[in-house]
Amino acid sequence: MARPYAPGPKQFVFSVGDGNDRKVSVGDAQAAYVAFSAFFRDRDSDVYTIGDEPAGQSLVLMPGRGVIVRVEGADRPRSEYLRVDRGNRYLPSAMLFFENGHAGLDHFGQWFSDPADLDAPPEVRGAVRAAAFTTEAAAIREVARIWADSGIVDPSDRYYVFFDSHDADDDRAERAELFALIEFLGIERVDAPAGAAAGEVWVRTDARLAAACARWS
Repeated sequence: MARPYAPGPKQFVFSVGDGNDRKVSVGDAQAAYVAFSAFFRDRDSDVYTIGDEPAGQSLVLMPGRGVIVRVEGADRPRSEYLRVDRGNRYLPSAMLFFENGHAGLDHFGQWFSDPADLDAPPEVRGAVRAAAFTTEAAAIREVARIWADSGIVDPSDRYYVFFDSHDADDDRAERAELFALIEFLGIERVDAPAGAAAGEVWVRTDARLAAACARWS
């Protein structure tokens, strides 16, 4: 059962820019998600906005552009942008927003403050994102985030596998970011075994990585 909002209920506004906004009052994140899912599926739009006016936050889904935007701050709004490579990412992002607002999306992907960065090739986006992590602790947390999305621990417990069962053309931006971060951290990359998917990245286990990934398990 979903955790009730406290204080609650919470009010959200769903809109697609046609003036036919929908205002909902819900007791928990699951109820908000169910209401928005119906709104999302009933409309054919390039832009969907979820507004949480009391918190001064909003989430903007742009399927036509392959972009998600999260906005925080009522007086001086600050926007961050995320390139979406898979169509099944939009509704999960909404659920995270309903659960924990702007901060709930911290670990959802590669957020950029400059929308122009989204138009760069995936490898460039990955390098730009990696350069933003200048401390070991922050870099380890980001590597763990990438692993949590599609990684496993090899049954031998000697290796961490990123992008399990993925093709080499998948997740190019995050793969480029990962390569830069594991080099920065001095984590040893090893050859994938025979039969592994072409897009898998294998690294030797590391105490720092094991501790960070354990928080996601």
